Amino acid sequence: MSIIKLIPDKDFNAFVNIARNAYPSMKVNKPEEIEKAIERFIKIQNETPTKNFYGLYRNNKMLGGMLLHDFIMNFASKKIKAGGVGFVGVEFLHKKEKVAKELVMYYLDHYLNKEVYMAVLYPFRPDFYKKMGFGFGTKISQYKVKPSLLPKGDSKKNIYFANEDDKQQIIDCYNRFTDKNHGMIEKIDKDMDMVFKNTENRIAVCKKNDKITGYTVFKFIENENFLNIDIHISEFIYENKEAFSELMSFFHSQDDQIRHIIFNTQDESFHHIFANPTNGSNNIIPSVYHECNIQGVGIMYRIIDIKGIFKELKSHNFGNETCRLKLNINDSFIQNNNKSFFINFNNGMAEIIDNNNYEVEISIDISEFSSLLMGVVSFRNLYKYGLAEISNEDYINKINRIFFMDEKPICKTAF
Repeated sequence: MSIIKLIPDKDFNAFVNIARNAYPSMKVNKPEEIEKAIERFIKIQNETPTKNFYGLYRNNKMLGGMLLHDFIMNFASKKIKAGGVGFVGVEFLHKKEKVAKELVMYYLDHYLNKEVYMAVLYPFRPDFYKKMGFGFGTKISQYKVKPSLLPKGDSKKNIYFANEDDKQQIIDCYNRFTDKNHGMIEKIDKDMDMVFKNTENRIAVCKKNDKITGYTVFKFIENENFLNIDIHISEFIYENKEAFSELMSFFHSQDDQIRHIIFNTQDESFHHIFANPTNGSNNIIPSVYHECNIQGVGIMYRIIDIKGIFKELKSHNFGNETCRLKLNINDSFIQNNNKSFFINFNNGMAEIIDNNNYEVEISIDISEFSSLLMGVVSFRNLYKYGLAEISNEDYINKINRIFFMDEKPICKTAF
């Protein structure tokens, strides 16, 4: 019998020992490093109301744990609550005993009970979470380019290195960017505290008329020798094209010292800004396509409650479409989702109704529907891939328009 509960201060020693085996990259090995990690986790638990650690216990022994995050997400210009999970770890001697599965199920129930209907996470194994109903988010692309190939604007005179006094303005800039971009998650003070406390970070801001309208956080990476230095960008935020231009000009001017600038972005059009987007690998994909970036899947989304999410999105316009839809959801983990829903779309406004008078019927797994609702993938493609069914093919374009988003979701929050 498992018990999952908020981890008390006295049990963080056990949690850190689980975490350091689950995440060896933490490099927490020496006694003083372990003690520092314990103090850091306790501080997060006690001082950040939006972050809480939970442990799974059997016979009074902790066998696993996780960190839950209370988020505010931009869903097509509407703020909704979302629940995140990270730091999922299982005691090394108790793998394959369904500890991780129980933790994730608790995570979903926890947010459902709080009337939060969207769950987000970064997967340690995408297939594990796909089976639990999480759908893929927008892929990330990593570009590695020479500074001289970046666009050079007219000026970089408004670029400054930031200090602690700029923290609130940086947060405000980030959250204004969040307000305009689907999928973004609001930043809180503690997030920026961690950025400033990491002495490897360099923070450059575009500040004009005492207002920060863009910023970047980056690190130097040494390669084969101390003369081969790359810049790895972890945050790149801009509110307008002027801020974008100045930040790019700033990186362009580093050509004498820096070998490559490394960007990670979910912007599918990003390669258009480079004079030459190729990454130097000289790989050719037939017939003649030059390798310019590597890609990866990461953030995943899951609808915890179908009725709840449509209620929360009652003011969202689903493509101005009018349609009576029967939505058949396959969800093997949450039974309240594992059924049919009748949705009336009236000039784009959606309402779940009891009346089973419908025009068209679609059938889809909760993982694919989560990606569809977020605008990651089109219904047309899901149908083409055999991942969704429809009772009348004449309605494919209408259903496609209902769930279509102008832009795919982006997320710049690491957790």
